[in-house]
Amino acid sequence: MTSTLTALLYLGLFLSQTVSTEKQNLSKPIIWAKPDFMIPKGKQVRIFCQGTPEAVKYQLYFEGHLFLQQSPKQHGRRNIAMFHIPAMTPLTAGQYKCIYRSKKLWSNPSDPLDLVVTELYDTPTLSVHPGPEVTSGENVSFYCRLGTATNKFFLLKEGRSPHPQHRYGNTQVEFPIGPVTTAHRGTYRCFGSYNNHAWSFPSEPVKLQVTDFGDTSLAPTEHTSFSDYWDLDLVTTEAEFQQDLASWDHTAQNLLRIILAFLVLVALMCLLAEDWLWRKRAQEKANGASSQECRRRFRTQRRLNE
Repeated sequence: MTSTLTALLYLGLFLSQTVSTEKQNLSKPIIWAKPDFMIPKGKQVRIFCQGTPEAVKYQLYFEGHLFLQQSPKQHGRRNIAMFHIPAMTPLTAGQYKCIYRSKKLWSNPSDPLDLVVTELYDTPTLSVHPGPEVTSGENVSFYCRLGTATNKFFLLKEGRSPHPQHRYGNTQVEFPIGPVTTAHRGTYRCFGSYNNHAWSFPSEPVKLQVTDFGDTSLAPTEHTSFSDYWDLDLVTTEAEFQQDLASWDHTAQNLLRIILAFLVLVALMCLLAEDWLWRKRAQEKANGASSQECRRRFRTQRRLNE
């Protein structure tokens, strides 16, 4: 019995520590910018941070330092804070992260958001060789040229992840692509830059058409813009998934608490039962000793009377 109780108590202690640990784990927030991660100089930008429904305070960090604080607003099931930058400049371009507080705990930082200020230098020119219309399997090269000497160039395809290709160069660089497939169809632009967060004006768009003779569908190039990529509605699925995950975590924690309470109740019942049995045995021994004493006295008194 003692060994069983000890095992139950150890198990209860383990579950208690598990619940305590899980309560300290907050899912990291989601961060995005509108209208885009590339902002023309002097234009405004809004940065959004979304945590769990229980979030009560948000902090925005710029290049590792606290930049702004904000209380959240509820948008349906979503708990979101909005940070406003009225005019984008090279001083506000850089890497942003956000965190949130739920009760007394702060979450881990979000993934980084790199904001770029554009329209700082001349306008580059973009060309494609052998031409804008190619067949699947060919090798294609984009050439970006800027009259003012720079040290870095970026090539972006509209509607894709905001992680552009980059090449180092002074006035012109080549971006080789290939062998191309229909997945390379789309509209491309290039920028010149002296660093990762301060870019030139965008080049004129160049549309690449890739024909696949084995493909009966000549689908047009995609028309999704960069701002659409970061639209609030497109992050809903990921946000709701994190909220569902947080709800599942709460359910699991409640289940662990119920199991812990049940084990404690079982341990108490075992202790009460053991105490009752001990008292019963003690009482039986006492009753037996009393009966023996009475019989002994009776025999003694009988002998005296004889």
